[in-house]
Amino acid sequence: MSLSIGLWENFRQLWLEDNGFSVRQISNITSIGTFVSVLGILLVSQKVTLNKLKGFISFTIVIKFLNLVLLYYLNHTLKKFSINLLIVIDLTTSYLITTSIYPLITIFVKNNTIYSKRKLTEYLFRDVGILVGGFLIGKSVVGVFVTYNVCLYISIVFLVGAMLIMFNIKSCKKVQSNSASKASIVKYVMKNNILKTYCIYTFIGSIAMATGLGLKMLVLTNYFSFSEAVATNYLVIVGLVCDLIGILALKYLTPKNDYITITIKFCIRFLLYILAFFTDNLFVTIIAITWSLLIGAAYENICDGYYINSVEINYQLTFTNFRYIIRYIGEAIGMFFCGLMYEKGLKYMFGLSAFFMIFQITLAYRLIYMRKHKIGDIVKKEQKNVLKEYNQRKNRFC
Repeated sequence: MSLSIGLWENFRQLWLEDNGFSVRQISNITSIGTFVSVLGILLVSQKVTLNKLKGFISFTIVIKFLNLVLLYYLNHTLKKFSINLLIVIDLTTSYLITTSIYPLITIFVKNNTIYSKRKLTEYLFRDVGILVGGFLIGKSVVGVFVTYNVCLYISIVFLVGAMLIMFNIKSCKKVQSNSASKASIVKYVMKNNILKTYCIYTFIGSIAMATGLGLKMLVLTNYFSFSEAVATNYLVIVGLVCDLIGILALKYLTPKNDYITITIKFCIRFLLYILAFFTDNLFVTIIAITWSLLIGAAYENICDGYYINSVEINYQLTFTNFRYIIRYIGEAIGMFFCGLMYEKGLKYMFGLSAFFMIFQITLAYRLIYMRKHKIGDIVKKEQKNVLKEYNQRKNRFC
């Protein structure tokens, strides 16, 4: 699935530009598609239980397959309304599938390491998909000149493979229906200060990320004058190194002090974005982009895993959907800002992103403090209980 998504999404913006869409139109349709995805996720959270999740994912992949086939045949037809509609469906199906995979995994196993492994798998094979496109684009293979539309066709082929695999997955384990938690997920989050703060952190972080890097392929090809192949190869190399860093960070490099982790992941990015804004220098900007992409997959277990896995199993699907709704609303807003700043100048994209990161970093530190404080309270409570039980036994003995 990630091979297919990585290959197509890498060239989707350029495919739209090749079909006569302006950067502002691309930004707007992506933003609209993300908002529609939120509505789709909201609907799913009300209708789909964990026991029905595998069937829902299979159905969504089929819809995505048919949608991509239609897009393939609409290439260079100038039917912009139809293309807009299909792009919205494409975004929605991708987001629905992405939001549903981890809840499906939690039916069988649930811990921070598995969460990070799932994210790293997604990142790695998206990058491999980009690598396939970067290797083929602009070349003639078995007599066929590889264009953006040919890359879309190859993406469809990978998607068929994912579809067949999903059909053959046997989800035998039965879990408690999440129907009881559907109406109360907001109350559940609001009663938990850590989860409430985490959702705000996710929202602000999504705006910051999309504002700075929402149109990265267009930035690389238009502002930096990279060719499609060079831009793709750059993203592939950075992406693969990012995956390696993520794997090493998970296994060897996670520091015992989580504050150091957040500083490495976000504060260096923030400083580079500030430099990119004030210097308006392309070299500084490409360093800022590179660092942001390199560190993207690292420390997912620290930044997200703990909070997601702290949710009770019967709330897992509805919370995951709720979290993605928050995230995608943030991405939609960030993408809209990215389109506006793109036209004003490259530095404004990173300046505005840095502004949002001030709040993101503050919330990230706050979350670690709240989490450690909660753990400390639990330990103290257990110690008091043990001491109380010891004194009771001592008194009885006396």
